Amino acid sequence: MSGNRAFLVVLDSVGCGGAPDARDFGDEGANTLGHIAQACAMGRADVGRSGPLRMPHLDALGLGAAIRLASGLDAPGLGAVPQGLWGAAQEISRGKDTPSGHWELAGVPVPWDWTYFPDTVPAFPADIVAEVCRLAGTEGILGNCHASGVPIIAAHCEEHLRTGWPICYTSADSVFQIAAHEEAFGLECLLKLCADLAPVLHARKVGRVIARPFTGGPGDFRRTANRRDFAIAPPAPTLLDWVAGAGRATHAIGKIGDIFSMKGVGKLHKGKSDLDLFEHLVRLGAEAEPGSLTFANFVEFDSLYGHPRDVAGYARALEGFDAALPRFLAQLRPGDLAVFTADHGNDPTFRGTEHTRERVPVIGHGLGLRPIGIRGFVDVGASVAAHLGLAAQGPGQSFL
Repeated sequence: MSGNRAFLVVLDSVGCGGAPDARDFGDEGANTLGHIAQACAMGRADVGRSGPLRMPHLDALGLGAAIRLASGLDAPGLGAVPQGLWGAAQEISRGKDTPSGHWELAGVPVPWDWTYFPDTVPAFPADIVAEVCRLAGTEGILGNCHASGVPIIAAHCEEHLRTGWPICYTSADSVFQIAAHEEAFGLECLLKLCADLAPVLHARKVGRVIARPFTGGPGDFRRTANRRDFAIAPPAPTLLDWVAGAGRATHAIGKIGDIFSMKGVGKLHKGKSDLDLFEHLVRLGAEAEPGSLTFANFVEFDSLYGHPRDVAGYARALEGFDAALPRFLAQLRPGDLAVFTADHGNDPTFRGTEHTRERVPVIGHGLGLRPIGIRGFVDVGASVAAHLGLAAQGPGQSFL
């Protein structure tokens, strides 16, 4: 058995522009990393930080070069000569959402068209609303529209606390989200509602039902870390299954367990923030078993800064991750491979509040200088499998 270990780290939404089909999604010109770097260089992201975007460690591996390759943009401050594995990847699944991106990175493109809720108000068909009411034991729901999480809770918090009706909303993704108060509605009641509703919506090819609990009251509410995604299961065995099926250990950090419906997940490592999740990554860098796979998702780039269109916050998060990175890399052993990539874009300078269709960087530590060009998402999973001495069971081709 190969003793090589692999760490696949997804920086959620950290795209780098240039998707050849971006126009089909209304996202032509979006470039998450490139536009953040430009904003920083122009002094437009000087809240809690200042100056050009500073990501010297990922840039030394090839981040700036990956942005240039993917989109043709020279990102200010990211001009290092690559020393690691570097390139970019593009997606074929017809979505720009979390499950599509992660599954395809793990070797399995989505073979179906997702079901969306294109109507903004009301967003949901009457039979779905009736099913939510039946499961929740309420006479109605609140929201029933396209919205972002914080504004819709602000709009309906008082009425939710008065009536007990769940706050239901969606977005441009294939998703049904339910916000409810942890004490007044009950966290367990919210999770059960979402779990019971999920099979109904999965049968219609709605990708996720998401529980969005919060505490506090009108004008002083806070979303908590007890979010839970009830995702449709992948359509075929993924990288996690390939590794687990070979008798190897698999570790899932953050949302990975939810995204893959726990398929192929040996041990799950959760936390209240990306800072907590990074500590898991550092610990597993020291402790993970020979031949194992650690698959991590860092969601706050997307959830806290991409959707709210907070350019300075996104820049701070990127710089914070990069500054902490040497602590993780110092734990790695000879023969280990760490790959840093993303699942889609969420350009905080772009119109709207939704994900953006982009290529993503593929940056690697552990194999020395290795330019890989522009590859498919599926090639990431195939390459990680090859590094672990396993055959890919999907359509991807290894770039190792």
